[in-house]
Formats: sequence, structure tokens, C-alpha cells
Amino acid sequence: MTSSSRTFAVLEILFFVVFALASKSLVLHWTMKYAGPITLISTLLLLTLYLRSQGKSWSQYGLKPLQGLKSKLLVIPQAFLVFIAFAIAVGSVMTLAETLQITALLEVSDGVEARFGEVRDNLPKLLMWLAIVWVSAAFGEEMFFRGYLVTRLQEALPSSTLATIAAVIIPAIIFGFGHYHYQGIRGFVMTGLVGVAFGVSYLLLKKNLWPVILVHGVIDSLAFVGLYMGAE
Repeated sequence: MTSSSRTFAVLEILFFVVFALASKSLVLHWTMKYAGPITLISTLLLLTLYLRSQGKSWSQYGLKPLQGLKSKLLVIPQAFLVFIAFAIAVGSVMTLAETLQITALLEVSDGVEARFGEVRDNLPKLLMWLAIVWVSAAFGEEMFFRGYLVTRLQEALPSSTLATIAAVIIPAIIFGFGHYHYQGIRGFVMTGLVGVAFGVSYLLLKKNLWPVILVHGVIDSLAFVGLYMGAE
């Protein structure tokens, strides 16, 4: 890419990130529970229209067609590798927090209960949130934070190891910040490191989002099922 093309790519990224964050801050005044899904889906709709106007599609940003049975079956072992990366990220945070007794990383924010507590022993709410999980979190977050941001940042930054690291870390920080308003410091750190794990996995899997989407969806689904059953 030329320097002007890189500058345009950076401005493009800034526009969509600012749009997502600004619209979320506005919607939060109306609803905390659904602000994330509403603004993320809105951002993705706008981004999809923009990509089409540029002659691009989501297949260039991670949603690669899975041709043949072999490529479809490969998603399972690939997802297992993504899960290992996820477990390392979460495990490292919990180990550090327990070893150093970092209260902010050990205590679950009251915002989590305020937002999702309605799921407990409530099957209709569980099913509603499971649908939101797969549409907004599994597909939506991975398409935007990993598929679009990681890929586009790699294109915008000069090709180097540091640029690749930045392309993973910057979206992960934004991803973590997006969870801060109801999960607090613990959520910011935890989801930020999970974002790094998912970003690295995405690149190692040659920018194939399907295994990352699968792991993200399954993990969040299990968390909601556990909440429904009364798990703390």
C-alpha cells in the first residue's frame, strides 16, 4: 500500500471505531442490557454496506467459504487450538490475581448481575440471550474486532513484526474497553487478553474466523447456561 492508502485505511478504521463507541455511549442512556448488541449490529450493517461499495466482502475479512467436507471438519480441531489459547489467557489472569491477591481481578462486578441476572431460572430469557450471544458476540464481535480490525490494521501499518503485534493488541484493548462499563477492571483485563488470544489464533489460522466464532459462541453459551442453572 502507498502512504496515502495507509492514511486512508487508518482514517477508515478510526471512523468505524469511533462510530461504534460513540453510538454505544448514547444507547447506554436508553438501555444498558442491550446497548452492546444494538450498536455492534448497527456498526456491522454500516460496515457491510461500506465494504460492498468498495467491492469487498466479508470473505476477505475472515468469513472464508468452507469448501468441501474436509475444510468443514477441520474447524473442530482448529477450534480446540483456539480454546487452548483462550484457556491460557483466562488462566494467566486468574493465577496472577490469586497469587498477588488483586481484588479488582478476583471480584465479579455487580454490573454483571444487573445485566444478566434475569437469566437465572428463566428459560425464555436464557433462549433470548443465547440468540444474542451467537448473533452479536460470536459472529458480531469476531467479525468486527478480529476479522475487520486485525486485518485492516495489518494493511494500514507497515509490514513488520511490531505492526502485526499492534494489529492484534489494539483491537484487543478496544474489545476489553467495550466490556468495562459493566464488568469493571476484571472484565477489561480478562476480555482484553481473550481478545489477544483470539487475535493471535485468527492470524495463525490464516485469517479463518470460523473456529474463533465457534469457540466464542460455545464459551458464552455455556456461561449463560451455567447462570440459568444458578452457577456463580
